[in-house]
Amino acid sequence: MAWKQSPQPARNQAGMITLRTLLLLFTGSLLVVVLVAGFVTSFSHFRGYVSEQLTGHARDGATAVGLSLSNAIDGSDPVASASLIDAVFDSGRYLRVIYLNHQGEIIAGRRKSLDQIGVPAWFRSVADLPLPVAEAEVVRGWRRLGTVQVVSDPGRAYRDLWRITSGLVVAILVIGASGLFTLFLLLKRTLRPLAALEEQAKALGNRNFRRRVTIRSTRELNQVTEAMNQMSDDLGHLFEGQAKLIQHLRRLSNEDPVTGLASRSAFDQRLKVEVESEEKSAPGMLILIQLWDFAGFNQAHGRDEGDRLLVRVAGELGRFMDRHAGGFAGRRTGSDFALYLPGAMPADASVWCRDLVADLDSVYADLASSMKVAVHAGLARAGAGRSARELMSAADEALRKAQSLGDSGYQLANGEQEHHHNLETWRVILTEAIRKQRFSLWLQPMISEHSESPLYHQVFSRLDTPEGELKASVFVPMAERFGLVEQIDRLLMQRVLERLAQHPGQQLAVSLAGASVASETFRQDLLTWLEQAGDSARQLWIGISEQTIHHHRTAVGLLVRALGRINVPVLVDRFGVGGVPFSYLRNLRFQALRIDNSFIHDIDSHEENRFYLESVIGIAHRRGVRVFATGVETAAEYSVLCKLGIDGAMGYHLGRPFAADQQPQGD
Repeated sequence: MAWKQSPQPARNQAGMITLRTLLLLFTGSLLVVVLVAGFVTSFSHFRGYVSEQLTGHARDGATAVGLSLSNAIDGSDPVASASLIDAVFDSGRYLRVIYLNHQGEIIAGRRKSLDQIGVPAWFRSVADLPLPVAEAEVVRGWRRLGTVQVVSDPGRAYRDLWRITSGLVVAILVIGASGLFTLFLLLKRTLRPLAALEEQAKALGNRNFRRRVTIRSTRELNQVTEAMNQMSDDLGHLFEGQAKLIQHLRRLSNEDPVTGLASRSAFDQRLKVEVESEEKSAPGMLILIQLWDFAGFNQAHGRDEGDRLLVRVAGELGRFMDRHAGGFAGRRTGSDFALYLPGAMPADASVWCRDLVADLDSVYADLASSMKVAVHAGLARAGAGRSARELMSAADEALRKAQSLGDSGYQLANGEQEHHHNLETWRVILTEAIRKQRFSLWLQPMISEHSESPLYHQVFSRLDTPEGELKASVFVPMAERFGLVEQIDRLLMQRVLERLAQHPGQQLAVSLAGASVASETFRQDLLTWLEQAGDSARQLWIGISEQTIHHHRTAVGLLVRALGRINVPVLVDRFGVGGVPFSYLRNLRFQALRIDNSFIHDIDSHEENRFYLESVIGIAHRRGVRVFATGVETAAEYSVLCKLGIDGAMGYHLGRPFAADQQPQGD
């Protein structure tokens, strides 16, 4: 209701000068005044200097001629006097040289005009240099013969003054024009946010506000105050304050304060989801790493150096995880670290672990000086029927075995070397599957307690192999490692758009890989396909993971804005896993958040995750953003989510994935 009163202030502002115009006029006028004052001062100073030079030159000339007529030649001889004056005058430095007797009659003399000095007559009138007449007496003994009058030639002075004045005028024009243009650009750039804030104020003006700033100024500043009132009262305090608090609480419970890696509880929670969840479970490798005699290092070098070592180790682990999509790492206790690599096989993980141990050993030895150091690792493979506790025990047993050998190294848990595909085998399988398009679509419903029909169906791809169908959680990490995931996303999008064309009333959701979003070619092709699909494209949700937003913010921004222009909804997938601030929700317009299943697993007994999810739902709903949950596998989890106000949920408890071609036509 508050915005309905705004037209009257808008009319009052219509005749007011803009801030940019006001600043430009004031500063530009000041610049012009300064330049003109500088020009006048410089011109007057040089004119006075030239006048003094002309006076001094004339005086010197008169003295020299008078002495010459008095001593060097007979001043009473008109012929000799005329010869001397001609010689002096022909030097070109004098306008007039005259020798007068006692009666004022000219004995000899020469003079010339100023018409041919190369300076416009109007400039001579403006400059109007004084022409002082210098005089000297001509004497012979005690007898006075006459007077010499000399006037210096101002032609050169006029030319110099004309040249300098022309240069000053040109310089002033160039400086003035450049200064005004630069000032215009600077003001335009500096005040550009005001235009954006003005538009934002109008866009947010359909909401109610309890307070308004009454200070009136220029039109832009008036709009700024209105926008700031709206944003600070409604969005600023609410969103920023709660978001920072939630982010801080999440870091306290989920991040190690020294290294920034996942805390022990957060790592175990996510590992449990990856290993035990029926929906998520897939092969992978758990690696436990320990720095030998870290306590001795602390005693020898101090706690600060110990923390520095842990930070260096965490940096190495972070770089290692960047090369393995979907993996995550955490610090357990002291110098114990844990890593999980989804989709990895023992042979490949052994090679990676060997190199990682060597890098960590180098870091440890570099900081430990003369101390004997070692880094040990134990590996265990996740598989069907193996719980997270059993997996952790197997990796710990392998770690103890590696430690018993003394030097830095790693060990695999018993029986992990057999029956697996190596990297090259995976490359062949994926390349062949892409070439022959051996991918099938599977759908899983997103359920809402307020709707009888699903909100949409999430699309998954499965790989058809002679050994059976492989879930995306198995082959996608390998496809990302080989750079093949973009090709898989292309096939997936084409199949999905074909299905939407065949089932116009059905809504689907697709999650894109980070490599696909980062590819400009893929983004352009995706937008082309969606535009060609027409109205059916509005039935498709595009999912982008939070980690992709964090690592490819520019590419994500371009894609999200482009999808918004064609009315294709976008959701943030795996929300909460990226560990990034909520600021991107303010800068990019997403229609929904999909909470990662690591926050949903056992939420009925996990108070911290329940509080975090409740806060996220509150913030999102105030911004008009829906919140979905994934990985719901029990009735207790779904009951808690409904009480928290979730907009939709998905999981094996609510609906298992099924092949797309098995779905009834009307579903």
